[in-house]
Amino acid sequence: MPSNLAINDELLEEAQRVGNKNTKKATVNEALMEYIARRKRIKALALFGKIEMDTDFDYKKDRQRR
Repeated sequence: MPSNLAINDELLEEAQRVGNKNTKKATVNEALMEYIARRKRIKALALFGKIEMDTDFDYKKDRQRR
């Protein structure tokens, strides 16, 4: 899907250097993948402390039932 974006050239050039990428496309694609992964980690971290643990659960015993 072709797009026309107004991207800061200085930021893009620095990202290319830091990421050791040869093309703008590769730089932007990697940046988007990292952005998505980071946001998913933030959402997962928000769940800490909200899910109750079953301290009596014995996974070894559960495996033997199968």
